[in-house]
Amino acid sequence: MHTILLTGGAGFIGSHLTRLFVTKYPEYKIVNLDKLTYAGNLENLKDIEDKPNYHFVKGDITDLALVRQLFKEHQFTAVLHCAAESHVDRSITDPLAFINTNVVGTASLLQAAKEFWGTDFSNKIFYHISTDEVYGSLGETGFFTEQTAYDPRSPYSASKAASDHIVRAFYHTYHFPVKISNCSNNYGPYHFPEKLIPLCIHNIINNKPLPIYGKGENVRDWLFVEDHARAIDVIFHKGRIGETYNIGGHNEWTNIALVKELCKQMDEKLRREKGTSEKLITYVKDRAGHDLRYAIDATKLKNELGWLPSLQFEEGISKTIDWYLNNKEWLDEVTSGNYQKYYAKQYDGV
Repeated sequence: MHTILLTGGAGFIGSHLTRLFVTKYPEYKIVNLDKLTYAGNLENLKDIEDKPNYHFVKGDITDLALVRQLFKEHQFTAVLHCAAESHVDRSITDPLAFINTNVVGTASLLQAAKEFWGTDFSNKIFYHISTDEVYGSLGETGFFTEQTAYDPRSPYSASKAASDHIVRAFYHTYHFPVKISNCSNNYGPYHFPEKLIPLCIHNIINNKPLPIYGKGENVRDWLFVEDHARAIDVIFHKGRIGETYNIGGHNEWTNIALVKELCKQMDEKLRREKGTSEKLITYVKDRAGHDLRYAIDATKLKNELGWLPSLQFEEGISKTIDWYLNNKEWLDEVTSGNYQKYYAKQYDGV
């Protein structure tokens, strides 16, 4: 049994992870600590918000006093650390916000856990969820493995690399019970529409331009978010302490090929003439420090723990499009920002 502090549980990946643990492990107690920034949305968790083993706390992981208080109150045996600033474009315009949340926030959680757990690490786990972007950029061949040297290229990836190093430092210095996973690009339901796939879905619905950086030649390995949550579940329960596991989707796509596949499926689902959505594609100036290619070698995860992705991209993107088309109200609320006004009134008294 575990009492788990799950950070960022109202976000994209975090909400899928929260739902999985709350429903699959009713004997666990899950405390979701989320600041409810623009990307955190409690609508993502409507279906489980009344479960007896789930509890939500609005708060900031950089608030060490709050984190200490939560450890004392709930007697956590584990941390699933998902909270992070994660959008590269935002990190370019506001790097300090990323350093504060991703580096200081991670250190705050580690410090509170260390103080509370002391030297008794039996049945204790600190699981840090990270990204493949810490490895830098690949050429046309090769894959990131767990031994790949870190070479971050953006303030976002640098802040995540720093947090990975701090987590490992606690393992080596204090023999702290850590696990780390580095994942490829996620996609699926509840994704905030500043990221490529939900942005394009939203824009196609509204006949708006589809902005593509450069020539669209950048390559990403795409992982369905529910598969990511399943992988985290397996690593949390069966992965070795002190180890890192790469999680990949086995789905490499150039950005332009991905968007064209999206356009094709959207035209079919919206009953539009073939090629209608592709006409919305607009090439824009490339992003600063734009990594060419990410690709994950998830052999270790497969061989040690038996995990493989359940969906190929075409099937996963079809399920994703269907979800957005069936949840236009969610999409409208998120893009208008109205849900944040509700949070301000509900939780901040303004």
